[in-house]
Amino acid sequence: MSAKAIDEIPTRMTWVKVLLVTVLVAVPALILGPVIWPPVEGGPSPTATQIPFLLFLNLVQAIVLGLGVSFLAFGLPVVRRISPGSKVRAWAMYLSIAYLMVSWWPHINMHVHNGTDLQGMIYIDYLFHLPSMVAALVLAYCFFSLLWERSGTRTSTR
Repeated sequence: MSAKAIDEIPTRMTWVKVLLVTVLVAVPALILGPVIWPPVEGGPSPTATQIPFLLFLNLVQAIVLGLGVSFLAFGLPVVRRISPGSKVRAWAMYLSIAYLMVSWWPHINMHVHNGTDLQGMIYIDYLFHLPSMVAALVLAYCFFSLLWERSGTRTSTR
C-alpha cells in the first residue's frame, strides 16, 4: 500500500465521528470511574501536589478509552487495508490495538479500588498485564510479518 493511499483513508467525516464517539465515551468514563470502583477504604490519600498528576492520568485514561471505542467502531476497515494479505493478521492487530487502548481505564480503576490486597493484584495482573504482554507480542509479530511480506523475504500466513 502506498503512502498516498494510507493518507487518503481518514476523511473529515470519519474524524468527526471519532471525535464524537471519543467525547461521548470519555466524559462519562471520567465521571463514573470512581463511582464504579471507589477507592479502597484506608488507602493512601494523595497530597495536594500529587492530585494534578493523578487527575491528568484519569483524563488521559478516559480519552484513550474513548479513542479505543472509536477504534473498535471505525478501525477495522483501515487495518484490513494495511494488511490485505491476511485476514487473521488484520483481526489480530485490530483486537490487540483495541485491547491495549480500552483496557487502561478499568485496569487503573481496579488498582485504586483493590488497594494492597495481594490476591486482587494477582487477578488484575492476569486480567490486564498478561493480555497486554500478549497483545504487544502479537503486534510485534504482525509488524514484522508485514515487513517480510512487503520485502518478499517471507510469505504471509493466512
